[in-house]
Amino acid sequence: MLLLPSASDGQGTAVIQSLISASTLCQVEPVGRWFEAFVKRRNRNASASFQELEDKKELSEESEDEELQLEEFPMLKTLDPKDWKNQDHYAVLGLGHVRYKATQRQIKAAHKAMVLKHHPDKRKAAGEPIKEGDNDYFTCITKAYEMLSDPVKRRAFNSVDPTFDNSVPSKSEAKDNFFEVFSPVFERNSRWSNKKNVPKLGDMNSSFEDVDAFYSFWYNFDSWREFSYLDEEEKEKAECRDERRWIEKQNRATRAQRKKEEMNRIRTLVDNAYSCDPRIKKFKEEEKAKKEAEKKAKAEAKRKEQEAKEKQRQAELEAARLAKEKEEEEVRQQALLAKKEKDIQKKAIKKERQKLRNSCKNWNHFSDNEVERVKMMEEVEKLCDRLELTSLQCLNEILTSSTKEVGKAALEKQIEEINEQIKKEKEEAEARMRQASKNAEKSTGRGGNGSKNWSEDDLQLLIKAVNLFPAGTNSRWEVIANYMNIHSSSGIKRTAKDVISKAKSLQKLDPHQKDDINKKAFDKFKKEHGVVPQADNATPSERFEGPYTDFSPWTTEEQKLLEQALKTYPVNTPERWEKIAEAVPGRTKKDCMKRYKELVEMVKAKKAAQEQVLNASRAKK
Repeated sequence: MLLLPSASDGQGTAVIQSLISASTLCQVEPVGRWFEAFVKRRNRNASASFQELEDKKELSEESEDEELQLEEFPMLKTLDPKDWKNQDHYAVLGLGHVRYKATQRQIKAAHKAMVLKHHPDKRKAAGEPIKEGDNDYFTCITKAYEMLSDPVKRRAFNSVDPTFDNSVPSKSEAKDNFFEVFSPVFERNSRWSNKKNVPKLGDMNSSFEDVDAFYSFWYNFDSWREFSYLDEEEKEKAECRDERRWIEKQNRATRAQRKKEEMNRIRTLVDNAYSCDPRIKKFKEEEKAKKEAEKKAKAEAKRKEQEAKEKQRQAELEAARLAKEKEEEEVRQQALLAKKEKDIQKKAIKKERQKLRNSCKNWNHFSDNEVERVKMMEEVEKLCDRLELTSLQCLNEILTSSTKEVGKAALEKQIEEINEQIKKEKEEAEARMRQASKNAEKSTGRGGNGSKNWSEDDLQLLIKAVNLFPAGTNSRWEVIANYMNIHSSSGIKRTAKDVISKAKSLQKLDPHQKDDINKKAFDKFKKEHGVVPQADNATPSERFEGPYTDFSPWTTEEQKLLEQALKTYPVNTPERWEKIAEAVPGRTKKDCMKRYKELVEMVKAKKAAQEQVLNASRAKK
C-alpha cells in the first residue's frame, strides 16, 4: 500500500507516476475520508504511519470495550455510603481485575452497566427495599464513578491503590534468586514514573551500559505519586478562609511527609538491588582486574623504560669512561713525551754545562792568579745555573772555536749580563718589600706604642681572646683589650683600636701566622709544664684507664661532642665522666675533666672582663 506524504499548508499532495515513458508530475487533492485524515495529520504534525497507529489503538480500545467483562463485587450491598473514601472504587464498578489500566471508555461502560443493574428505581420496581437519601449503597457507585471519571481525582486514588504492594525485598531474600525477586518489584513500581520507556532490570547477560542506565534511572527516579487522597481534612468543609488555609497547610505538610517516605522506600529498593546485583559484583571484579592489568602494564612499561634509561646511562658511562681513558692515555703519552724531551734537554744542559766547565778549566779559568781563578769558577757556576741551553751552546761554540782572548771576552760579557740581571731582580725585590712594609704600616694605622712591640705571647693572647669573645659580644673589642691588659706579661696597655688593627693585619697579611703562633704557644706550654714523652711501659692507673694521650689542642668537632655530652649527662648521672669520655672519641676521662675546667675558667674570665668594661663605662658616665 502506497502512503501519501503530507503536504504543506496551501499545497496539494504531489504524486509522481512512474511510466515506461518519461515521468510526469501530477497535482492531486485528497477527498473524502482521506482529506479528513490529511487534516488530522497536519493539525497534529504527524505522519501517516502515526495516524494509522492511532486508528489501530482506537480500534483496539473499542474491541476491548466490547470484550470487557465486569466482575461483580460481592460486598457492594454492604458498603457504607458515608465511608466511601475507604472503598475500592475499581471493585465497586466491577473493574477490580483491570484497575489503573482501565480506559475512560471502560469506566463509562462499567458505570452504565452498574446503573442499569443497581439503580434504586429499578430495584424498587423489582420489590427490593430501598434506603432513603444518600444512605443507599448506590451512592457508592456514584462516588466511584465521580472519582474515576476525573483524571486528577483518579490519579490521587491510584497513588494510594489499596491493592498495590509497597513492600521492599531484603538483601537476604534475593541472595540466590536476584532477578526473580527484584524484577517484578521494579516492574510494579515503574507505574509511578513520570517518564515513559522505563528500563528493565535485565538479566545476567546485560551489558554494563544497560545496567548503568537502569540504576541511574532509578537513583534519579521521578515519581508522580502523590497522597492528596489521604487528606484527613477537606478544605471545602471549612467555615472561613482562615480555617481553609490552616487545613491546606496541614494537608501540604502531611503530603510532603508521605512523599518523603515514598522516595525513601524507592531509594531503599534501589540500594538493596544494587548491593545484591551479581552483575555489579561481576563488573567490579572486571574493573578491578582491568585496573590490575593496567597497573601491571604500566609497571612493566615503567620497568622497561627504566631498564632502557639504565642501559643508556651505562652506555653513556662506558663511552665517558672510554673517552676519559683515551684522554688520560693521550695526556700520559704527552707527559711521557714531555718528560723525554725534558730529560733530553736536561742531559743536553748538563752536557753543555760540563763542556763549559771543561773549556774554562782547559784555559786555566783565564787567569794565573789563584784568587781570580776561584772568582771565575764562581762566575762560571753562576752562568751554568742561569743560562739556558741555547745560550750555553753559543758560548761553548765560541770557546772551542776561538782563541783564549776572544773566549775570555765572550765569557766576561756573558758574566756581566747575568750580573746585571741579578742586580735588577734584587732591586725589584727590595722595592716590593718596601711597598709591603708601607702597606703594613698603613693597615696598622700607625698606632704608636700600642701597634708595636707585639711579642709572640701577646699575639697568642690576642688570638685566644678573639676566640674567647666571639662576634656578638657586647663591646667586644673593649672587652678583648681589657682582657689582654690584665693577662699580658709585656706591660703594654692596648686600646680597642690597637687590638682591631692588629687583628686585621694578622688576617690580611699572613693567614697562616695564626697557626704558627698557636704551635709556638703549644710548644711553650709543653716546655713550661714538662710534658715529655715517656719511654717506660708503666701501666696506667685504675683511676685514669685508657691509652696515654698527649696534650694536643681540642678540635671544633671534639668541642661540640663534649658540650653535647655535658648536656646529655647532668651532674647527678652515675659515672658521668666515664660516659662523657665515651661520647668523645680519642679523649680520656682526664682530658674531658681538664677541658671542662679550662672552659669554666674561660667563662669566668669572660664575665670578669665584661663586668670591668661595664664598670668603666659607668664610671665615665
